[in-house]
Amino acid sequence: MKLRTRLSFYLLALHLPLFGCATLLLPQQPLLFVGAELALLATLALGWHLVRQALEPLGYTRRLRDLLQDQQYANRLAAPSAGSRELNELVDAFNAMLAVLHRERLAIGEQQGFLDRLLEATPAAVLVFDFDHAISLMNPSAAALLGFEQPLGRRLSDWIDSDAEDAEKFAPALDTRARARARGLAAQLAALPPGESRLLTDLDGRRYRAQRGQFYDRGFARHFLMVEELTAELEDSERETYARLIRVLAHEVNNTVAATGSVLESLLTYRSQLNDADAADFATAIVAVKRRNASLGQFIGRFTEVVKMPAPALRPASLGEVVDDILWLHRDACKARAVSLGWARRDAVPALMLDVQLIEGALLNVVKNAIEAIEEANAGNGGSVGAIRIELALEPRRVRLSIIDSGGLLEHTQAQAPLRQLFTPFFSTKKGGQGIGLMFVREVLTRHGCRYALAPGAPGETRFDIWFPLP
Repeated sequence: MKLRTRLSFYLLALHLPLFGCATLLLPQQPLLFVGAELALLATLALGWHLVRQALEPLGYTRRLRDLLQDQQYANRLAAPSAGSRELNELVDAFNAMLAVLHRERLAIGEQQGFLDRLLEATPAAVLVFDFDHAISLMNPSAAALLGFEQPLGRRLSDWIDSDAEDAEKFAPALDTRARARARGLAAQLAALPPGESRLLTDLDGRRYRAQRGQFYDRGFARHFLMVEELTAELEDSERETYARLIRVLAHEVNNTVAATGSVLESLLTYRSQLNDADAADFATAIVAVKRRNASLGQFIGRFTEVVKMPAPALRPASLGEVVDDILWLHRDACKARAVSLGWARRDAVPALMLDVQLIEGALLNVVKNAIEAIEEANAGNGGSVGAIRIELALEPRRVRLSIIDSGGLLEHTQAQAPLRQLFTPFFSTKKGGQGIGLMFVREVLTRHGCRYALAPGAPGETRFDIWFPLP
């Protein structure tokens, strides 16, 4: 029963006995009876009026409750036309509270919108987890990095521990290798302790700075991850460091080679002062040292050429025709080694902006490495039978060129050192290698804005994939 109804019954319960008592005055004093009845009616009306006024704030409170439940903070309560001062103050307080809530809601909405736009625009990957460590927020950079589709409500461990079929459901847009790369990176992120920052590396050798932090929401800790790719930044820093080192070495070596060459040439003038037997040995030794001296100059010169590589002169060119020339150049060498070399796929692709000379030099190095890998793999078989396949594929917004050899040595190399290290100066897994070829390849591809990946392919194969941006 409502409060208004209970109060009305209470007033009636008080006045009905009084009305009964007033009827006792009717026989003896009719006028006093009428006066008593009128007075009782007046007090009853006054009581109902006071009850209505006393309960009116409850009606405003109820309307305020409805507005708060519906989150209609922009609405206002209408002030009573003839209300008491206390009621007007109450309505003004309610309206002031609604105004404050409306302003705070607008401010929170603006902040949320700004945060959403910031997360969409930032190149850093951001993942926020709920109280159960399931993903509650993931920005587009994180989705692109990990390949997740519909990640909300799922844990990183679900993705890491899933079998091949479930993994494909997590990231259906990725191929097998990209999915393995993403799962490996996710495993490293899941193992990152709160409050720590680490450098991570994926299967393709790309490097990232990852940080796990936490904040408190409703008294409980929630974790978040921020991942920033540092590959280009670190490569630029390494390139600058190597360039300075090579310039210093080249300066010192060239000065030493020039001075030593001059001294050796002068020493040859003393040959006539020796007897014939000693003169022959003396000349042979001097010539050998001069030859080694020249080799040292050529060695440092090859590094200097990479460091001083000119900026590419980009012109429209057919990548397929460039590869045709390389196939022609290596045709006889592959035939002599019983290595098949040719196209496995050749899509029609538009002309690309290339420096043909630099791209030819880089691809010649890649094909030469593939031939040498097949030779090394078959060294114990008395031959070098194998195959090198070339694929030219048109993909969305880019062109992929793949050079695939049957040497299959990369898995062994990967166990010895990270694949990315193969592209650094002075590092080589070949006996007597100088670490120049792949360094030159990296410089050429980087200056053309290409992405590349050297990785194991099918069992017993190695792939070198290059992605050229479409103009």
